[in-house]
Amino acid sequence: MDEGRSGRCQTLAIALQLALFRSSSSGLVIPLNSLLTDLTKLRPHLRSRLLISHLLVVFLSIGSFAVVGWLSSPNTFVLQLDALEVRGFRLRYARTQLVNSFSFVLRQSTFWSSVVGASAAGAFSYWAARRIARPLKHMEDVTLRFASGDLEARIEASDIPELNQLGGSFNRLAMSLEGTEQRRRDLISDLTHELRTPLTVVRGYLEELSDGRIEPTPELFDRLIRETKRLERLVSDTQELSRAETGYLPIHVQSIELRPLLESMLNRMGDQIFDDEPKLLLDCPATLPAVAADPDRIEQVLLNLMGNALRHTRSGSIRLWAAPCDERSLWIGVTDTGEGIAEEDLPHVFERFWRGDRSRSRSAGRHPTGAGIGLSISRRLVELQGGQMEVNSALGEGSTFRFSLPIAIGNENTL
Repeated sequence: MDEGRSGRCQTLAIALQLALFRSSSSGLVIPLNSLLTDLTKLRPHLRSRLLISHLLVVFLSIGSFAVVGWLSSPNTFVLQLDALEVRGFRLRYARTQLVNSFSFVLRQSTFWSSVVGASAAGAFSYWAARRIARPLKHMEDVTLRFASGDLEARIEASDIPELNQLGGSFNRLAMSLEGTEQRRRDLISDLTHELRTPLTVVRGYLEELSDGRIEPTPELFDRLIRETKRLERLVSDTQELSRAETGYLPIHVQSIELRPLLESMLNRMGDQIFDDEPKLLLDCPATLPAVAADPDRIEQVLLNLMGNALRHTRSGSIRLWAAPCDERSLWIGVTDTGEGIAEEDLPHVFERFWRGDRSRSRSAGRHPTGAGIGLSISRRLVELQGGQMEVNSALGEGSTFRFSLPIAIGNENTL
């Protein structure tokens, strides 16, 4: 009996070798390297790759099941028949028919199981591949719209966590780029508006001088010089604001004492007051911890805040003060008793080219008004040094602009 099984195994092995030889000679067996090369050239889409990967898993599982079944089931069935004969069952005459019937049933069941399993798995794999690929296709469409100029395009939420995180990252990037583009457009629009007025004034005077309708006087030339200086200052301030907003403005942080800086600033601003109004006051403790800041940039911020206070305060007082904020920072502020700012205008105070009274002449009064960039630059300078700027104001009661600066390391316990 063992010799019979050994003979059948040898016959099967020889048959497999002949089949492989015939297939190879007829060109049906493709070399593995050539097959891999052809597959890499196809470069299918993600949905096709997912479908193929699922089908490969299914076919490998079915193939493994079929091979194991075909190799082990007949021998196992024969062993069971031998065990039945040992127990007294007479199967000598029906043995061959039983083995053939078992092999036939095995082939049929394997075939139909493979067909049904492969069909069901293929349908499910196709559905799963489409479900995964659909949000990716949506992302592709959104990115193409965004690249073509539709900055409001956003990726919808997905029920797949990884794709939802990817979509959220893209939406945050899109919002940032949209804000940058909007700020760029606003800057160009505001800059164009601000340049138009002085250019119109200069052009008008030059045309009148050319036509001989007005006489060239020293006062006229002074007016032209002032307008050209305004243009120069506007361009310089805009360039500095752009560098500050992008973080390219150099900041040299060091440990500085505030009181000498504030006293120097008060003396400089006092030279611009001729009628003893408004009064300049200094409110600063004799001992304050040193702060970590750039003295030149802090002086620039204070000049802007004090200049604004002088422009809008005809009487009363302007107080320059400093006080502790917490254990890690100090407040520095400018409080005036001037015109104040309306409540609805407070959210726009730090916007570029914004002025509370747009109908007012830029050169009215003792202190000409600026282009509306100074506060934007000042706030950005403070932020680059680790602080923040705030404003409190009421119309007709005055304003308080204050900003914080971090205390220098090693001076935290001197408050």
